[in-house]
Amino acid sequence: MIVLFTALNLKHSLDLHNIQFFTIFIRSVKYQIYKFNKVSFMFTYDMSKAGANSLYHYLYQCIKKDIVSGNVLAEEQLPSKRNLAQNLGISVVTVENAYAQLLAEGYIYSLPKKGFFVVDINAAANAQVHRNRKKPRTRRIHAELTDESEHVNPKYIADFASNGADIEAFPFTTWAKITREVLCERQNDLLQVSPGMGAQELRRAIARMLREFRNIQVSPEQIVIGAGTDYLYGLLVQLLGFDKCYGVEDPGWSKISKLYSQYGVKVRHVPILNDNFVDSVADFGVDVMHISPAHHFPTGKVMPIGERYRLLSWATESPRRYIVEDDYDSEFRMTGKPIPALQNIDVSEKVIYLNTFSKTMTSAIRLSYMVLPPHLVEKFHQKLSFYSCSVSNLDQYVMAKFIDLGYYETHINRMRNLYRAKRDALLSAIRKSRLSSVVRIYEEDAGLHFILEASIKCSDSDFCRQLRQKGVNIKALSEYYFEAQPSVHKFVINYSSVDKRNVQKAVQAFALLCK
Repeated sequence: MIVLFTALNLKHSLDLHNIQFFTIFIRSVKYQIYKFNKVSFMFTYDMSKAGANSLYHYLYQCIKKDIVSGNVLAEEQLPSKRNLAQNLGISVVTVENAYAQLLAEGYIYSLPKKGFFVVDINAAANAQVHRNRKKPRTRRIHAELTDESEHVNPKYIADFASNGADIEAFPFTTWAKITREVLCERQNDLLQVSPGMGAQELRRAIARMLREFRNIQVSPEQIVIGAGTDYLYGLLVQLLGFDKCYGVEDPGWSKISKLYSQYGVKVRHVPILNDNFVDSVADFGVDVMHISPAHHFPTGKVMPIGERYRLLSWATESPRRYIVEDDYDSEFRMTGKPIPALQNIDVSEKVIYLNTFSKTMTSAIRLSYMVLPPHLVEKFHQKLSFYSCSVSNLDQYVMAKFIDLGYYETHINRMRNLYRAKRDALLSAIRKSRLSSVVRIYEEDAGLHFILEASIKCSDSDFCRQLRQKGVNIKALSEYYFEAQPSVHKFVINYSSVDKRNVQKAVQAFALLCK
């Protein structure tokens, strides 16, 4: 307190040129007082105002708001879970879940035996890239650009390389019922030419779905329907320009790189597993950066909020720059709420949002969509309005009705439970086997795959080959690298299409090849 009174007296003697210094000084004093008297700091929220929200989600929103607004200083330690729970009159589990969500989104970080601390997101948000741009060296791509199949190979007892949906869980009865209804009710509409951006009914349904479940506020006029994201990538290149340089993540899904390259545009593979990702984007001369911030494939990483702000800051530096946000399986985060979309914090119309129904329904339904910023909608009409929609009217109207009647929400909840059960069965089998002492699991909560690091004596390629001979198909993480130095002895485990009945056999085969 003596220090604080001294600071207050000092204020009267300061001139206007030193006000900024005084402000920084006061913030420093506040932080020092907090450090030495942690009991004095405590969040005070009226939990009765949670309303329809769960308590943990309401608490998460309150703390997040305080962090973003600067009410809580960067690097400030949060109250312990137990102390905050007692102060607010809620359970420790509620606080634990709120902290977990903030941790996943990058608003806070944890230190073992010390607690949770606030990330300096404001510094990241205001950061600008001001450094000499050096033209990156052209390096030989040492990764084989193999295609990641969405189809399960029946010759394997377990195909961990397939990232397709579980076809046995497809709601055939409901889908057939709605199809019959659409065929009877909309005969004339089905025979009409679909608008280039897609049927209005489906675009309205998607806009409402995004608003309710992803908190993405868009109009149906911003949505473009296409037969798979492959088709939409092509539209994007034509819309944004063939003269631009397109960045893809390294490691990453090779099909994206292939598709951009087929259109004759310059492609750069930007390493993501370092602390200078945004600097690398700038150094590589990228104009359009294609990313999956909510759940990167194949590593499963979630882009921290600070890095998101820095990337948005990079995009605003030039009218040529855009960010393509591929939100391919955000519906299937296994713990907490879905990670908020980058599009949610974009105020400069720099983010193009992409998603697909192929991951949630079935790979056979080639139905995807993208959300364009308002100024690009006008450009789309000017340049690409002559295109016909590549999705049949029948599929569009059926999907629209499937969403409007609540079946899609029910399906997602059911699939999330199904996939969680598959994941838990696989992890349980690993923990109960001799693998538990020779493997390490990463990102098991992020989506429909995780990373398994194994202690093996041979090369990654030899290990995968030997496993395939035993009836287990698997891919090494190193196969997804392009130019960056690959990680070794790590494997991508896609479990969405694996039969639970074969999990034990697959784990046994895996264990035989490990140390």
